[in-house]
Amino acid sequence: MEKRISLRKQTDFQRVYKNNKAFYNRDFTVLIRKNDLDHPRFGFSISKKVGKAHIRNYLKRRLREIVRINYSNINSVDIIIIPKKHTADFTYDKLKSSLGHVLSKAFKKKMIFYVK
Repeated sequence: MEKRISLRKQTDFQRVYKNNKAFYNRDFTVLIRKNDLDHPRFGFSISKKVGKAHIRNYLKRRLREIVRINYSNINSVDIIIIPKKHTADFTYDKLKSSLGHVLSKAFKKKMIFYVK
């Protein structure tokens, strides 16, 4: 994932946490805040409840890949994706469809995530 589409600084995360719109499904919580840039930025917040470090990193790598392939479909906003505990056991396709579902709710348009 490109650095320009990543939320990297703690202040950026805090800004989204303090002033956001939250969208949920049973697998993800997504926090969204408008930004003044011409592209979206993404951050991931994965709790230690999900599992040990290698499990959290594996989940984060798969979510980053889903976002990297599909970020051009998303408006200029800052997004924090928070997966629930049970998502560590999901297949790539199940993660993709569930994340697409919650982002569809957020943007009120059908978000279809494609695999290259």
